[in-house]
Amino acid sequence: MPISVVMPALEMAQDTGTLVSWRKKEGETVAKGEILLEIETDKAVVEVEALANGVLAGVKAQPGDVIPVGRTIAWILGNGESVPSDEPASPSLLGGAPDSSSAIPQANQTPSESRTETKRVRISPKARRIAQERGVDIGRVQGSGADGEILVADILATVESSPPAASASPSKSTATSTTTGAAPATRALSSIGRLMAEKTTQSWTTVPHFFLTREVEARGLNEARAKLSQSINESRGARLTHTDLLISFVARALEEHPRLNASWTGQEIRFNEEVNIGVAMAVEDGVVTGVIRNANKIDLAEIAVQRRGLAERARAGRLRPNDISGATFTISNLGMYHVNAFTAIIVPPQAAILAVGEIVDRVVAIEGKAVVRPVITLTLSCDHRVVDGARGAQFMHTIAASLQ
Repeated sequence: MPISVVMPALEMAQDTGTLVSWRKKEGETVAKGEILLEIETDKAVVEVEALANGVLAGVKAQPGDVIPVGRTIAWILGNGESVPSDEPASPSLLGGAPDSSSAIPQANQTPSESRTETKRVRISPKARRIAQERGVDIGRVQGSGADGEILVADILATVESSPPAASASPSKSTATSTTTGAAPATRALSSIGRLMAEKTTQSWTTVPHFFLTREVEARGLNEARAKLSQSINESRGARLTHTDLLISFVARALEEHPRLNASWTGQEIRFNEEVNIGVAMAVEDGVVTGVIRNANKIDLAEIAVQRRGLAERARAGRLRPNDISGATFTISNLGMYHVNAFTAIIVPPQAAILAVGEIVDRVVAIEGKAVVRPVITLTLSCDHRVVDGARGAQFMHTIAASLQ
């Protein structure tokens, strides 16, 4: 039967994706495992593979289109098959979710809002929620998505362009500088940058963060890296980093402290069966998070190989959907940028993120004597709905013991 190619969902909160390019032309034969298209989400530009053999047909989207998750954009046909005349919400072999952007009125809408939306407005669930939070009348918003669908960006643009409810008259000096001064420089953000800003703002303003900081002697960490680097490089061709060691230690600590590997669903705590460590990586347009899957079950050499592959694909803009989805805990290491310590913003629905600073020599007291030791500062950001202070402290103690 014909297989629908839909805009895939790479994370729970994703509403849309932007089609960057087709890697196959309509009418060309595609093979299972071949790269079919590239899409851009708030995390990265990713390559999407075809999971079936056939011919690409019925292409409905072009590069630059912003497409709701779950919407059919093409078909893969077998011998003798034709493009279906309708577009049922069918599961996709590319991992998409059903289209949830229905224009059916919701139970909590006012009658006027329901009539307006049913008549001429399509809106994604997330955009609807933000509109309600910001007091935006969706009947007055012009949607930029497919078929005029209202997206999150449209709601935010409406908020930014709306005049304030009350504003003081500008002073003479302010008016003069505004009139005669040069226009301020601006820089347009890519969709990755805009959506990353939206995600971090949403997390910071809705997730109840608290922070735990601990300084840990890093002599053992340095010695482990020095001892293991050569053998891993010779056997697997990967350079062992401090981040690789931290991934391994953290993954095993999460086995002992499953609450830190849990997720907040909005109503309850969900314990994740897998330990998938997200690694924050800087790219040109912002930060992407590559994922090391089942990090508690693979050896250090495999972690180093996978982390290197993620970094290379991120720099080349060739990340795959599986590379950036499914993280249950994140590590952000800024030590290579000579940052001593910092606090990181949690990536919902994860319960915590570990911020890692630079290893620096410090004067510390050992048995009553002042000695110089390499020290690393770890800061754990926790979602207080999932993790309390005692659990977070116990988790940090487990990591510190491993490092020492």
